[in-house]
Amino acid sequence: MTEIRPAATLALVRDGHRGLEVLLLQRTWQAAFLPGYFVFPGGAVDLQDPDVRALVSGQDDATISQTLSLDEGGADYMIAALRECLEEAGLLLAVDSQGRLPAGDHPVLTAGREALRRSDTSFRALCEQHGLVLPLDRLAYLGHWVTPRGAPRRFDTRFFVALAPPDQQAAHDGCETIDHAWLPPVEAVAAHRQGRMALGYPTLRTLRLLADFSTTEALLRHAHANPPTPRPSRPWPARKGGTAWQVEPDSPAYAEVRRLDPHRQGTARAELVPGRVVQLAPGVTRITAPNAGVMTGPGTNSYLLGDGHDHLVIDPGPAEPAHLERLLALCGGRLSRVLVTHTHIDHSPGAAWLKARTGARLVGLPPPLGDSQDASFEPDYRPHHGERLATPAGPLKVLHTPGHASNHLCYLLEPAWLLFAGDQVMQGSTVVINPPDGDMAAYLEVLDALGEEPFDTIAPGHGFLIGEAHAAIDYLMTHRLAREHKVRRALARHGPAPLEALTPHAYDDVPAEKLRVATRSALAHLLKLETEGRAEQQAGLWVSRED
Repeated sequence: MTEIRPAATLALVRDGHRGLEVLLLQRTWQAAFLPGYFVFPGGAVDLQDPDVRALVSGQDDATISQTLSLDEGGADYMIAALRECLEEAGLLLAVDSQGRLPAGDHPVLTAGREALRRSDTSFRALCEQHGLVLPLDRLAYLGHWVTPRGAPRRFDTRFFVALAPPDQQAAHDGCETIDHAWLPPVEAVAAHRQGRMALGYPTLRTLRLLADFSTTEALLRHAHANPPTPRPSRPWPARKGGTAWQVEPDSPAYAEVRRLDPHRQGTARAELVPGRVVQLAPGVTRITAPNAGVMTGPGTNSYLLGDGHDHLVIDPGPAEPAHLERLLALCGGRLSRVLVTHTHIDHSPGAAWLKARTGARLVGLPPPLGDSQDASFEPDYRPHHGERLATPAGPLKVLHTPGHASNHLCYLLEPAWLLFAGDQVMQGSTVVINPPDGDMAAYLEVLDALGEEPFDTIAPGHGFLIGEAHAAIDYLMTHRLAREHKVRRALARHGPAPLEALTPHAYDDVPAEKLRVATRSALAHLLKLETEGRAEQQAGLWVSRED
């Protein structure tokens, strides 16, 4: 199991001529993780950070830990944030015995910073040398993000915000960080959308929060008074195999049993059983088809939305009569529409069967050419991106989400903040992107756009409900971009080379029996790089076009 390391990051803000501004640092292009991305100063909590507790003021560890929902050690996160801010950005939020912040020419910001970066001194020794203490009450707790399961590195990161020291000048270190910028949060988000500034989802979510405030005073007043809701950390009681079961926070079933059984009665099921009816929200039921397999997991999830008088199905699954009869029985034969997310053969073939039995209208986009497509699906209605469909469970927003499939749609049930995601987001694995219909550039663009939509839970095509929905999307984004970095590195080191020769280097962590599928994903990455002018195919060989 991958170790989860505690980490901290600090959003430094100031009032500029364009309103509230925040400091962002650009990571080096040589970084193994998110190269070139803009981030807030931050990093892992160091083993020596607890030693600095003797030099803090304003709040003690017990008070901070209570705010962070920890037994102890909350102050260490704040100390780490301040230390990393000095190392990476050259800014230090500390005060002397008269309560004054260091000025821009203070030796702690110059020689002291370099000594700390070279590990020639400790953070505590540096503060003691210059008679400085850390006013932790000036930091406000802003958010909590844990890297989802499956990532090669996992961090339990606490986000803080503070007013930047007014007489100090930010300076990137030229090593871990190669550039910096003070920007209004809305401008940073816009630059990301336009492809001019790469931002990860935890950073984006924080920027969106900051963008709600026009002044630092208003932001800090709100942040100090409204710490984030604690992330659940204890097991949740449930049922599995007919017996009582404790579901751990990292278990795939955790978000679902917690949502369905908020009072911890132990009634929710921690298993997916074909044909079992699971009530997910008012007017929303899930029934899993009996088509479990390597590519389908426990089976395809069909979702029934209805009120007893009218019903619709999202993704009827394969043309499996017992499953489809079960859907019809649950809606009493009153089925007006069948919606599909896409026309892969594990999602839509049941649609034609249901139409023949009920006369229901088929809603979705027609199948593209391809062996894995359901050619029998002929939609009666082709919805448009952003359109809202009236349903018995409330308005359903249509989102065109190409990438996994060119005709892929997601459906957002706005009253329940629930996204029916088809295969856009998979539980416990990444989505197959198989060219030519699969498009990695489109897939990443769509994930970015989903980050702008208001939902907190994902109802996937396979698996349990996914909580912390935007964190799950962030993991997919960061995982794909980290893999792209490995593809680029493999191409630079081993190219010109054919696809089959590059794949084992870019996917050296994948078992040999899965390399065939990995080759298709590698091709998707290379085609994306080709459209960006960073790779080129010549006579069957892939060549890097990067300096």
